Amino acid sequence: MNLDATFRPLVVAGFFLIILIVLPYRLRSQATGEKLDRTQEGVLMMIAIRLSGLVLALGVFAFMINPSRMAWASIRLPESVRWTGVFVGLIAAMAELWTLRSLGRNLTDTVVTRQVHTLITRGPYRWVRHPFYDCMLLFVTSAALMMANWFVLAGGVVTFMLLAARSRTEEQKLLDRFGEPYRAYRAKTGRFIPGIGRVA
Repeated sequence: MNLDATFRPLVVAGFFLIILIVLPYRLRSQATGEKLDRTQEGVLMMIAIRLSGLVLALGVFAFMINPSRMAWASIRLPESVRWTGVFVGLIAAMAELWTLRSLGRNLTDTVVTRQVHTLITRGPYRWVRHPFYDCMLLFVTSAALMMANWFVLAGGVVTFMLLAARSRTEEQKLLDRFGEPYRAYRAKTGRFIPGIGRVA
């Protein structure tokens, strides 16, 4: 039995599930027409994150079109481990929806806050400051397991590390914007894992 043929439609379904979850919130958040200065995250960082994300996406697209195109990066995984990727993907989808519902119109794809921006401390933000990045890592792990592909996993880890580095600039912007309330929030929430990465 060709496991790639089994998991290819699941990877495709996962990709479209992400779009269906994210797109309405993205459109709603941009309805103001407000321009965001993405260069404030640093030009090199901006380029590196988007380039890394593009390379990662191309690897997933190649598998979705024809799994044999990514055979050079395949790893041997038991079928049960690959099915675990489906479960991880469902968890990621629920976490992403929860994060988006909590964030509302504050959603941006950069470190800059919107003119009408509120400090969100509900939902997953009650425990971690960057649940979006956690969701991204879960989605990539899900895809890598279903695809049994080291390249996708490595690309996801690199992208996550870049986002983690950028999060320091993001947190400084939030601190500049919200002051003491954000400082207090940062002192009691983990950065990516609850209880880990609190800033006293």
